[in-house]
Amino acid sequence: MEDREKLVHPGERVDDLQRNGYGIIQDPDRFCFGMDAVLLSGFARIRPGDRVLDMGTGTGIILILLEAKTEASHITGLELLEESADMARRSVEYNGLSDRIDIVTGDMCHASELLGRGCFEAVTSNPPYMIEGHGLKNDTDPMVVARHEVAMTLEDLVRETAAVLVTGGRCFFVHRPFRLAEIFVSMREHGIEPKRMQLVYPFVDKEPNMVLIEGVRGGRPRLTVEKPLIIYKEQGVYTDEIYDIYGY
Repeated sequence: MEDREKLVHPGERVDDLQRNGYGIIQDPDRFCFGMDAVLLSGFARIRPGDRVLDMGTGTGIILILLEAKTEASHITGLELLEESADMARRSVEYNGLSDRIDIVTGDMCHASELLGRGCFEAVTSNPPYMIEGHGLKNDTDPMVVARHEVAMTLEDLVRETAAVLVTGGRCFFVHRPFRLAEIFVSMREHGIEPKRMQLVYPFVDKEPNMVLIEGVRGGRPRLTVEKPLIIYKEQGVYTDEIYDIYGY
């Protein structure tokens, strides 16, 4: 335990993930994981033996949750910012998962060059949602990179996802509903067929603020729309579905 605590730097904390006793190292002054990453880990259908790539892995939340929930053979995280990648590596080591998960520092726009073409059966990504970065002064700030398309556009994400996937491989994205048409067009342009989607609503009487999407490289046209996912029964109280995803 003492050796494990040495992996946590001053100012950081370890959040309990409620899965397998795992924790994740977080810095409250930097970008911490949110509901979207947790929902994506529950939406992704990873098959036993799959090699999985998480594009733009940040501090590694999706990797660790997928390792806890699935029987993937190996999971790789690709992250542009070395300080975020370092935190992800320390979380992987903290949980004793270094033989199952590796973190690569590199530009997601060149994922296929860095990692190889057709090397993964599944890709996950919780990408930046906001278009461009007008008025932003620091495009290397972790919070800016996580939220705005300053380092990777939607087009970059879909192109590189298609390149690293095997034929028949699946991708799983969480994004914003207002970009849904653009997402579907880009997926089809790069040979990924949208196969499944689910809209996420903060409350039953509010508009959706997230969408979960599954695509298959080289898949046949047929889209399944799953029943809406509602986050809160009332302010501060999750629905049963959310508790199931979290693992409580």
